[in-house]
Amino acid sequence: MTAGRAIPTQDDVLGYFNLLSNWGRWGDEDQLGTLNHITDDVRLAAARAVRHGRSVSCAWEVAAPEEMERATTSCPCAADMPGAENMPVPGFHADRRWGFSSERIGITFHGNTLTHVDSPCHVFWDGTMYNGRSHSLVDPATGSAWAAVTAAANGIITRGVLLDVARARGVPWLAPGQGVFPEDLEEAERRQGVRVRSGDAVLLRTGYGRARHEAGESIGFTQAGWHASCLPWLHERGVALIAADTPQDVQPSGYDDVLMPVHAVGLVAMGLWLLDNCDLEACAATAVELGQWDFHLAVAPVRFAGTSGSPVNPIATF
Repeated sequence: MTAGRAIPTQDDVLGYFNLLSNWGRWGDEDQLGTLNHITDDVRLAAARAVRHGRSVSCAWEVAAPEEMERATTSCPCAADMPGAENMPVPGFHADRRWGFSSERIGITFHGNTLTHVDSPCHVFWDGTMYNGRSHSLVDPATGSAWAAVTAAANGIITRGVLLDVARARGVPWLAPGQGVFPEDLEEAERRQGVRVRSGDAVLLRTGYGRARHEAGESIGFTQAGWHASCLPWLHERGVALIAADTPQDVQPSGYDDVLMPVHAVGLVAMGLWLLDNCDLEACAATAVELGQWDFHLAVAPVRFAGTSGSPVNPIATF
């Protein structure tokens, strides 16, 4: 799929670290990066994208116990709970009708399976994070003191635009290793009658979600996704967040010295927040049914102090 395309060289991609850098653009203390593109006016415009009132999830269900460590406690009668006699509330000791269940969950959300958001401190380049901060600000005990997911504590609320490249190419899904290029993005815009603008979140459908649903496909080290050549396009359009139904970068990337250029240039140089491993099939089906490819997108990361991301359940409302 690269015939006739202008493919940036590795030197070009390495040059993106300077060419596309947002360091200092919103001040030396900025930790939001491209989320600064989401202004009050952008959020108001996102609200106006709700024209049908239909909402769909863009996340995979987290399977238990395969994808998380889980311990569930079920206590049908609270009075029988060990230690109930020591509870400070007297009525608790004798209440034979009230019960409860609770969980302890351990989860590794980065990777190729769970739907999660990456904050800028997730990736370093030459030991440096977004806005020129040292990797030493990430402490093994307390996490990151810079550009952690808590920078987005107020949520990521903006207009989402689904660009269905698999549909534009007329295939059920892109083959592993196939990259998505700026021409693909603009062809999807043309077919869908929508245009990405500043502050938008762009959701890229490669069709991998359909492969995962229908064929049980599992990503290894080869996957479809954004090609590095899309980075200047995303920078020029002022995109606030990108999402994909894979972990973003096409693999292999085509560059020996830049394994994951979308992650590296995006997070470190641009401060571009990433939403990995979405399930975009319900979103795409709804877009086709309603003839609407933009929507209100709400992403609410858990406020885990010092973490480089969070599992999320993005909600698209049409």
